Amino acid sequence: MSAFSGISDSEYQELKHAISYITILVAGADDHIDEEEKKWAEKLTNIRSYASDETLQSFYDDVGANFSDILHNLIEELPDNAKERNVILGDRLSKLNDILPKLDNKIGATLYESYTSFAKHVAKASGGFLRFFSISGVEKEVVDLPMVNEIVFEEE
Repeated sequence: MSAFSGISDSEYQELKHAISYITILVAGADDHIDEEEKKWAEKLTNIRSYASDETLQSFYDDVGANFSDILHNLIEELPDNAKERNVILGDRLSKLNDILPKLDNKIGATLYESYTSFAKHVAKASGGFLRFFSISGVEKEVVDLPMVNEIVFEEE
């Protein structure tokens, strides 16, 4: 958590919840949250707790600790209609624009890249050949997370 010491606990929670928001935004873009996409997102959080950038390993470990429960609760609480749901999720994800710049530039950029990569992986979970490797048209509209400002790592 030392990499995230520049932010409050509630801001850290928002960073963690962003993974669930992204999952629902992308998986539900076609108005149907596919079971495969939910399973793949859960698996991906687990994989990233081992394989991601060292700084993000503990972050994804924290995310994975209760990811399934948070995802389930959000799906229950959010509207069934994709358009309405996406407005809410977009608003929630746009809060990252105030939090990510508070982090060390390299960590903020790495986390931003991780979010967009996560979104692409979720999108590819249920489309295309044998249900893998294709992003649908409606997913393409959200997969780059247009509501979140890009953080670029600037080496000194």
